Amino acid sequence: MAQQTGEQTGEQTGESRARLASRLNWLRAAVLGANDGVVSTAGILTGVAGAAGSRTALLAAGVAGLLAGAMSMAAGEYVSVSTQRDTERAALAKERRELAEDPEGELDELTDYYRGSGLGDPLAREVAVALTERDALGAHAQSELGIDPQALTNPWEAALASAAAFTLGALVPLLAVLLPPESWRLPVTVASVVAALTLSGWGSARLGGAGARRAVLRNVLGGLLAMAVTYSGGVLLDHFTA
Repeated sequence: MAQQTGEQTGEQTGESRARLASRLNWLRAAVLGANDGVVSTAGILTGVAGAAGSRTALLAAGVAGLLAGAMSMAAGEYVSVSTQRDTERAALAKERRELAEDPEGELDELTDYYRGSGLGDPLAREVAVALTERDALGAHAQSELGIDPQALTNPWEAALASAAAFTLGALVPLLAVLLPPESWRLPVTVASVVAALTLSGWGSARLGGAGARRAVLRNVLGGLLAMAVTYSGGVLLDHFTA
C-alpha cells in the first residue's frame, strides 16, 4: 500500500510539474509577445505621429514594426528556448550516465530527497526503490533537476506563441492610430494601449496565479513611458528638421 501511494505521489508530482512547465512556457512567451507588440508598435506610431507623419507614413511604420517585431520575437524565443532545451538534454544525459555508473549511489540520493520531503526512512527508501524500478531516469530528473524527460520545453511552441501574441498586440495601436480622424489619433491610441496593457496584465496575473494590481500597474506605466519618450522624440525631430 505504501509503495502504491509513493508511486502515485511521484506520478502526480511529475504530471503537475510537466503541466506547470508547459503552461509557464507558452504563458511567458505570449505575455512577453503581447506586451512588446503593444508597447513597441505604439511607441513607433506615436513617434511618427509626433513628427507630424501622414497616414501613409503611419501605416508603413506600423506594418514594418509589426512584421519586424513578430519575426524578431519568434526568432528570439526559438533561440532562447532551444538553448534551454539543449541544457535540459545535457543534464539528462549526465543523469543517465550517473545512473549507469553508480546506481546504488543514485538510489541513496533519491532516498535522501524523499527523506528531506518529510517521509520516514523506511518509506523514503521504499518509494525511491519503487520509482527507480519503474522509471529511474524520470524519478531522478524530476526530483533533482525539476525536469520531466517526457515534457521538455518546446522552442516552436514558444516562438509561435510569441509571434502570434506580438501580432495581436501590435494591431491594437496600429488600428487605433489609423482609423480615427487625425485630431483623435493620439488620445484614442493612448486609451487603446492602456486598455490592452490592463487586460494583458490582468490576464497574465490570473493565469499565473499572481496578484493582478501590480502586474497591471507595471504594464500600463511602462507603456505610457515608452509612448511619452517616443512622442517627445518625434516632436523634437519635427521641430529641428522643419
